[in-house]
Amino acid sequence: MRVALTGLALAASQPAAAEIDPFVDAARHVPGLALDMRYAGSDNFVGRPIAGYEASRCLLTPQAARALARVQASLAPDGLGLKVFDCYRPRQAVADFAAWARDPADTRMKAAYYPRTDKADLFRLGYIAERSSHSRGSTVDLTLVRSADGAELDMGTPFDLFDPASATDFPGVSPIQSRNRHRLRDAMIRAGFVPYAQEWWHFTLKGEPYPDTAFDQPVR
Repeated sequence: MRVALTGLALAASQPAAAEIDPFVDAARHVPGLALDMRYAGSDNFVGRPIAGYEASRCLLTPQAARALARVQASLAPDGLGLKVFDCYRPRQAVADFAAWARDPADTRMKAAYYPRTDKADLFRLGYIAERSSHSRGSTVDLTLVRSADGAELDMGTPFDLFDPASATDFPGVSPIQSRNRHRLRDAMIRAGFVPYAQEWWHFTLKGEPYPDTAFDQPVR
């Protein structure tokens, strides 16, 4: 996949280039990886496909894809695997989220994704942001599944629930739910990912190759 850098945020020390090939299709590099790319469809907190998602593909930097493959391999002996919800996220998608968050009239998905949170507080609470680590290509949102039937392990909350209960160490989840969250977190950390405490599903590769670059090429 060729990604044009026109209009992208580049680090001052990084030379500009006409185009670059930073991403690979993670499904081709992680055997058995399950995909549920929420923002390419309507099963998400906005309730429609998001700008920039033109295909249900998990694109990542090669470094992140290799690390994800290590996680998958480490889980296999226990009959577990990974399901990804989001990988590389174009800047235009981040802008789409921000515009949605500023529209107080659009609350059609509130009951499913932020029932206890005022939409006006989504920026302040850190659930929506003007910039996203996903745009750098080494951040992934995911969960654990049983390899035998693809069923998701119980994490206590669904993906993208904008609620304190989504924090990895939220005290109100059951012991089994807490154990599942920490099993995912520990496996990701061992492979070189850094967790985001507020969201049990969110991880960024430590030492990511493009820490100062936010890409905008659509997912195709």
